[in-house]
Amino acid sequence: MTSSEAFVETLVAHGVDDVFGIVGSAFMDALDIFEPAGIRFIPTVHEQGAAHMADGYSRVSGKHGVCIAQNGPGVTNFVTAIAAAYWAHSPVVAITPETGSNSIGLGGFQETEQLPIFSKITKYQGHVMRPDRIAEFTGRCFNRAINERGPTQLNIPRDHFYGEADYAIPGPKVIERGPGGEQSLAEAAELLARAEFPVIISGGGVVMANGVDATVKLAERLGAPVVNSYLHNDSFPASHELWAGPLGYQGSKAGMKLLSQADVVLALGTRLGPFGTLPQHGIDYWPKQAKLIQVDCDEHMLGLVKPTDVDIFGDARAAAEALLNRLEGRELVADRNRDQRAQTIRGEKDAWETELDEWTHERDDWSLKIAQEEGGGMHPREALRALEKAMPKDVMVSTDIGNICSVSNSYLRFERPNSFLAAMSFGNCGYALPTVMGAKVAEPDRPAVAYVGDGAWGMSMMETLTCVREGIAVTPVVFNNRQWGAEKKNQVDFYGTRFVGSNIKHTNWSEIARSMGAEAVRVERPEELGEAFEKACDAQKQGKTTVVEVMVTRELGDPFRRDALKKPVRYLDKYKGYSE
Repeated sequence: MTSSEAFVETLVAHGVDDVFGIVGSAFMDALDIFEPAGIRFIPTVHEQGAAHMADGYSRVSGKHGVCIAQNGPGVTNFVTAIAAAYWAHSPVVAITPETGSNSIGLGGFQETEQLPIFSKITKYQGHVMRPDRIAEFTGRCFNRAINERGPTQLNIPRDHFYGEADYAIPGPKVIERGPGGEQSLAEAAELLARAEFPVIISGGGVVMANGVDATVKLAERLGAPVVNSYLHNDSFPASHELWAGPLGYQGSKAGMKLLSQADVVLALGTRLGPFGTLPQHGIDYWPKQAKLIQVDCDEHMLGLVKPTDVDIFGDARAAAEALLNRLEGRELVADRNRDQRAQTIRGEKDAWETELDEWTHERDDWSLKIAQEEGGGMHPREALRALEKAMPKDVMVSTDIGNICSVSNSYLRFERPNSFLAAMSFGNCGYALPTVMGAKVAEPDRPAVAYVGDGAWGMSMMETLTCVREGIAVTPVVFNNRQWGAEKKNQVDFYGTRFVGSNIKHTNWSEIARSMGAEAVRVERPEELGEAFEKACDAQKQGKTTVVEVMVTRELGDPFRRDALKKPVRYLDKYKGYSE
C-alpha cells in the first residue's frame, strides 16, 4: 500500500474516529482518504483550538485526541495547547507534517525545526525518517500517548506521505499497571489501620484510572473525608457524605479544615502540585505532623513536592483496591471514633455551605467601592451560585484561567468523573471553549458548558464559528466584567490601583456571537440567570450553541498567590510616585 494508506490504516487500528485541525497541503494525500476510512476531519478556526479540542476529547473519552496541521506556522500554533495537554496528562497525538526531506535546512517555505519546539512538552516524539516506517512510528506515538498518559508528537516530512511498500499495521498495545509494591502497600495499610483521623486526597489519577468507585469504597471503610486535588472536582461524587470539596485556590474551607486535622493523608493519584496545596482563605491547612502516603503512576512525582512516608508506585484504582483488601476484616483505630468524625465532617460542610450562601459579594475595599460605583450590578459570586444551582445533571464543564473562572472552584460540583476540564497548572487563556467542544464531540449527549472571562473569550471566541459550522452545540458562559481580573487584582494590591493594560473597553459579545450564527443572551440580573442558563443548555439538544453573556461588576476575588509579588521600590526621581 502507499504510505498515506498505511498511516490512515494505523489511525483506524487505534480507534481514531475524529481528527481536529485545519486543512493543509502537507498532509492532503492522507486527508483525502479520511472519509472512506471512517474518520471525521473537524476543521477549526485556529490550530490552537484544534489541539485544545483534542485535549478535551481525550479527557472525556479516555481515548486519544488527535490534531493535525500544516507544517511550519500551523504546527507552531499547537504549542500552547500541547503544553496544556502535557500538564493535564492528556493522551493527545499531535501530527506535525514537516517540510520535505529533500529540502530540510534550506530555509524553504514554511520551514522550521519542529522537533525541538515540542521536546519538553511531549512524552515521546516519533520522527518518520523513511516512508516505509510511517505505520511503525504512528503506532508507537499512539501507544506511548496512552501508556505514558500525555501528548506525543508524530513528525512526518511531507514527501513521506508518498511511496509504496509492504506494511504491517500495528494495533494498540496497552500496558497494564499494578497496585504497587507489596512492601509499600503493607506499610500504607498499617498506617491507615492505626490512623485516628485519615483523610484521602483524590486526584486526577483516580479519574484517569477509572478509580472513583474504588476510592469511594476505601473512603467508606475508613470513614475518611475525601478532598479533591486542585481542579479535579470530578474525582469524587459531590453528593457523597464523605466528600469535602476541592483543595487549592478558591477551594473548600471544609476540605481544608478537615485536612488540617489529619494524622494520616492518603494522596491517591496526585502529584500534590505546589499550586494546589498552598494556603488559601487565610488557612495554612497542610498537616505538618501527618504521615503522608502518596500513590502515583509516575515514580518521579513521588515525594517531589511534599516529603512522603510511604511511596506507592502504582495505578490509583489498583492501589485503592489493594489497600481496601488489606484493611478488610481488620479492626481499625478509626472505627472507634467513626461517629464523631462523621459529625465533624457534616459540621464543616454545613458551615461552608452557609458561608457560600452568605458570601454574595467580595468584601475587600476595592470590590465594595467599585460595586457601589457600578450601581449594584450582578456580583460575580452571586452569578456563580446561580449557575451552580441551575447546572444540568451529567454536565461537562471547562473553565478558563482568570479571576471569576478561578473563583468558580468554590461552586463546581460533579457526580461522575470526566466532567471537569480546567486549564490545570499551565493556566493558559483561551482554553475553555475549544476544550469543551472536543469533549462534546466525544460525548455528544452530555451537556457541555464553558466558563470564560471576557479577556480569554477574545482569544477563543472565533471557535464559535466551528460550533456553528460543524454542529458542535455547547454553552459558553462569558463573564463580562470589562477587565483582565487576575492581573488587575495584583495592580489593586501592589501597584496603587494603577491600571495599565488591565481594563477592556466594553464589547457586546452577544452581538458578535449572533453575527457568527450562534444564539446569544445577555443577562444583567441574578434572578434571570438560572432560567436563561437552563434554556441555553437545553438548546444543545436542538444542536444550538448559545453564548450566555453575564454582566457582572468589577469586583475581584483573592489573588492567586499573595507571595508572588512585592511592593514596588523606585529610586529614580521620575518614578518616585510609583512606589506604592
